[in-house]
Amino acid sequence: MTFSTLFLIQILVTILFSILAAIFDVRYNFVPDKLTFSLLFFGLASNMILSIISTNIKFILASIISMLLTYIITYMLWKLKMWGGGDVKLFTAIATVIPFGLNVDFLNIFPLLSVYPFAFSVVVNSILVSFPFLLAFLIYLVIRNETFKSHPAFLILLFNIENLKELIHSTLNRTIPVKDLHEGNIVNNCYFNDEHIIELITETDGNLEVYESGGDDDFRYYFKSMSAGGITEKDMTLIKVMSAQGYIGDAISVKISYPFAPAISIGLLIAVFYGDIMMILTKNMMLVI
Repeated sequence: MTFSTLFLIQILVTILFSILAAIFDVRYNFVPDKLTFSLLFFGLASNMILSIISTNIKFILASIISMLLTYIITYMLWKLKMWGGGDVKLFTAIATVIPFGLNVDFLNIFPLLSVYPFAFSVVVNSILVSFPFLLAFLIYLVIRNETFKSHPAFLILLFNIENLKELIHSTLNRTIPVKDLHEGNIVNNCYFNDEHIIELITETDGNLEVYESGGDDDFRYYFKSMSAGGITEKDMTLIKVMSAQGYIGDAISVKISYPFAPAISIGLLIAVFYGDIMMILTKNMMLVI
């Protein structure tokens, strides 16, 4: 197997997996761990093969370094609530497969490379291309909102702060059966009185946090997701068990999160065939000046 063939396989597999991730994110609002971890392990294995063929450790070493750096940086952005845990894993997997900038002469692909690793170009591209999709996504949510469907003139009254709050809340949140809850869902305030729930959530050590309900006379406590990463698999199992045992109700409120994987997929394609958008814009600005 030649270097060119293996490089081509790496590119095609990464694009295929990113498209599959985008489909899952749009349809089910999450990216399966099996998909991202499979891509990550493929990256380690393929770069290990490259190192063996070339008798040069740089391929597997660059793969591991790129994986760790990308994970650390995207994890920090996850903690800042910029995107979900599935997106972090997808970025990390892409970085593991393609640690270097692409310059593939046999495909006539000569994208404009950046001064930072290829994975960071994918991150930058994804963020930049996400804005028009985010706007379209918000418009779509508003249009399909039941409040808007029932009262089309509702938007005219948005200068009323209460109307605006109601539209935002009903657009960006929905109530689902607890049985339909899955990993990555961002749980809104779920109220309860039984202090045993506090112990269960603390022992789980997931992405749920318990708070005292100061202004609600009926309930003493509530729990919710701590970050945009949503609940973990352990959190999901715990909530379903608590619902089945009657500690909480059989329905729960979750936030409607923006599916970011399609933007990652498009950002990857741009990075592969054209390069880093920031570098392209900088180059064009320099030419104009």
